[in-house]
Amino acid sequence: MSTMSKEQARAFIIGKNDGKIFTVVFIKRTNGKERKMNCRKGVRKGVTGEGLRFDPIKKGLVPVFDMKADGHRMINLDTVKSIKANKQTFLVG
Repeated sequence: MSTMSKEQARAFIIGKNDGKIFTVVFIKRTNGKERKMNCRKGVRKGVTGEGLRFDPIKKGLVPVFDMKADGHRMINLDTVKSIKANKQTFLVG
């Protein structure tokens, strides 16, 4: 198991990984509970073209598609604990 800094984790999640499935563990803003999400970026399913009413990056969030819930969700970049991608697990800290 490797480690990565918060900035490396932020760059990985925001970066050019559209379409690649990854697992992320983070703390939810709404209730403070830990959440494990199997997700991917760049999914256009269910997008109406209306857009968001705020800039998620400014609030420390990244929109992704949750594979299990079959819907769009947000990852809290400030509280990411681990990322699993390409058969490797990275602890963030």
